[in-house]
Amino acid sequence: MFRSVYLPRSADGAAFAMTTYGIPLIVVATTRSATLTGVVFALEWLPRLVAFTVAGSLVDRHGVARIFRTACVGRALVVLLAALLLAAPDVGVPAAVTVMALAPVSGFLTECSYIAAETAGGEASRTAGDQAHRVQSVLLAIDQTTMLAGPLVSGLLLEYGGLALMLITLAALSLLAATLLPDNSAMPSGDSPGKSGVRAGWGTLRALPALAWLVGGLLVSNTAIALLQAAMPVIVVTELGRSSADAGFIWSAAAVASLLAIACARRAIDRWGLWPVGATAAAIAAGATLAVAQADTYRGYVLLIALLMAGEGGLTVVLRTLRSHLIPPEVFGSTLSLTILLLLVPFPLAGLLVAAIPPGQIGHAVTVTSLLQALGLFTAFARLRTLRTTPA
Repeated sequence: MFRSVYLPRSADGAAFAMTTYGIPLIVVATTRSATLTGVVFALEWLPRLVAFTVAGSLVDRHGVARIFRTACVGRALVVLLAALLLAAPDVGVPAAVTVMALAPVSGFLTECSYIAAETAGGEASRTAGDQAHRVQSVLLAIDQTTMLAGPLVSGLLLEYGGLALMLITLAALSLLAATLLPDNSAMPSGDSPGKSGVRAGWGTLRALPALAWLVGGLLVSNTAIALLQAAMPVIVVTELGRSSADAGFIWSAAAVASLLAIACARRAIDRWGLWPVGATAAAIAAGATLAVAQADTYRGYVLLIALLMAGEGGLTVVLRTLRSHLIPPEVFGSTLSLTILLLLVPFPLAGLLVAAIPPGQIGHAVTVTSLLQALGLFTAFARLRTLRTTPA
């Protein structure tokens, strides 16, 4: 498991984090334009959302290994080409054009490798049987750790090594991930005779009420979390008078709390089962969000956001475990892509909402979404308790 799943996932997760956080930093360093940085953020995420509609189908049809390696090698080649163009301005390609093109292409390939890695993790969880939650907690811890380290490493490489060193490091991680993935016959190999794509994902989700209810509850919950993420800089900097670094520290503390919760969730599921742990995590997340809506101090925001993300960490372990138990292997990639796409939809919408409403009304919007989150999670877990398809 360590050699075939965890090591490739770690290398690809590091490349994922560096792509997500490092490329906007490259744009800032190259163009010195806040506007272009925002545009690149959108250019990077829109193809990622599009990727979820096709990546799962590609994995189902062609297999984990082929898609994972193709995406990783493709990302390495794109990044190295960008490094060469930035290092050779005499070629005639403006630096701004290079980095603006790098964002969408690398973003698309990154999501393809992520879906393939998630599919491999789902197969490993299915093989683990009753210990599936242990596999998923390790995978989630890898993701959280790389997301913690990604921004820091990217910033340090840019500051002390320059653009070329950062891009070469990103390419090296991509190639390392492709090399580490072994030829494993136990992994989904593709060539599935069934349907694939978004339509197959919708059909599978409708046929699995337990998964559908959990995804629906987390979709409502993510709406509240997305609004908090989008609004936190405004709240901390404008209303509390703190620095941007203070706003970033809140989510760093939250990531640490989430890692601790993931480790605790694994042991708690061993002892009490999947549903009680999920319901407890949902109650913690909903309660923390309701409290955040009433917070008025920086310390209060730090503690409550950390508590919220701890609850979300437990919920994510439950979702991934349930997903690996219920989704048939032949349509796993398609259904996985659809569930991730649904859970990501609130994030761009939250950014638009924060941009549209006056800062003084953000607190009221957080209160409304926190109430919806509590209602959605309560309804989802109340329904899950009556479904026999839910693992104990």
